[in-house]
This record gives sequence, structure tokens and C-alpha cells, in this order.
Amino acid sequence: MILSIFGIFSIIILITRLFGLRTFAKMSSFDFASTVAIGSVLASIILNSDYSILKGAIALGTIIGFQTLFAFLVRKSDFFRTLFTNKPQIIMWNGKILHSKLKSCNVSEGDLIAKLREANVHDFSEVKAVIFESTGDVSVIHNSEQKAVEYRMFQDVSTENLNV
Repeated sequence: MILSIFGIFSIIILITRLFGLRTFAKMSSFDFASTVAIGSVLASIILNSDYSILKGAIALGTIIGFQTLFAFLVRKSDFFRTLFTNKPQIIMWNGKILHSKLKSCNVSEGDLIAKLREANVHDFSEVKAVIFESTGDVSVIHNSEQKAVEYRMFQDVSTENLNV
């Protein structure tokens, strides 16, 4: 078992070096799913003596290769990007909670407020925007000086009915 751990982790390091750092990045929901699948394959190889390291290496290479292809297609094709990725949603704007957006994103007001606390927000009036990212992360853009936010910060975000 110890040898298979060394073997499979050596293979995963090699595959990661070949395919790049995005292998374990959580840039999209697909990246997250790939990371979970990789973990599952690693656990199966380590804990189940019926799986060979070669089969595991092939499975890992296939998952990571597909993830790399998918990322390339999303980056190069608007059709593919629209079809397979979620657009980030603004759930709070200029200090006002957008309850309809919270509902459509399945986020509670309590979850939102917890993220505001994490971002060290003291008052809703400090918040320019809270964005529910396509990865499930929440980004809080805030400042107490009410500085303008560069428009490019919202270029891939759904800003319907907002004055950005």
C-alpha cells in the first residue's frame, strides 16, 4: 500500500506539472468536480488492491486531460462558455440586498451577512457589490470612502437592471 501511495502521488505530481497549475484550481464548477473526481480515484487506488497504478494513472490523466480541454473550449468559444458555465450574480448592490437574486442563487440572507462579516464590513452602506461567483465563492467589494469601482470588475457579471 505504501508503494502504491508513493507511485500514484508521483504520477499526480507529474500530471500536474504537464497540465499546469489549473489542475487543482477552483476557477469553475467543472474544476471543482474534477478535483473531487481526482480525489476519488486517488482514494480508490490507495485503498483498493484491485486497482492498479497504471489504471489509476490512465484515469487521472483522462480526468485532467478532459478538464484541460474543457477549460480551453470555455476560454476560446463563447457558445461553449454560455452553455457550460454559470454567470456570476450580484446579490447585493450599493448597500441593498437583492432578495430576488438571493432566492435565485439559493443563498440565505444569513449566509450573505456571514460573508460580509468575513470581509470585515461594518455597515451595509460600505458595500458596493457582493458577487456570487460561478464557483460558489462570494466576493465582497467594499470601501468606506465610496470610491468608484472599475467597470471591468463587472465585465463577466450579470448586471441586469443595475446602474454599473
